Amino acid sequence: MATTIRPDSKGRITLGKLALGVSGFLMEVDSQNRIILEPLVEIPAREKWVYENPKAVQSLTKGIAQAQKGNLKKRGRFAEYASD
Repeated sequence: MATTIRPDSKGRITLGKLALGVSGFLMEVDSQNRIILEPLVEIPAREKWVYENPKAVQSLTKGIAQAQKGNLKKRGRFAEYASD
C-alpha cells in the first residue's frame, strides 16, 4: 500500500489509524534514504519470560489453538485454589 503524505510546517507527519495499538516505531533509513518504520508493541516486564522460553510459547500456542477449536475442559471452581 503506497500513500502520499505531506509534512506539516514543523516537518511532522501523522500516521493516523496506522499507529493504533502501537507503542512506538523502530525507524531505519536504508541506503537509498527510504524511511522504514517497524511498529512496536511493548509488554510488561513480568511477561517477558514467556517470549524468552520456547516451551512456554509452544504451550501457549497449543492452548490457543485448542481453545479456538472448542477443545475445552471444564475444571473445578478456581475459588478452591484462591488460598494457594
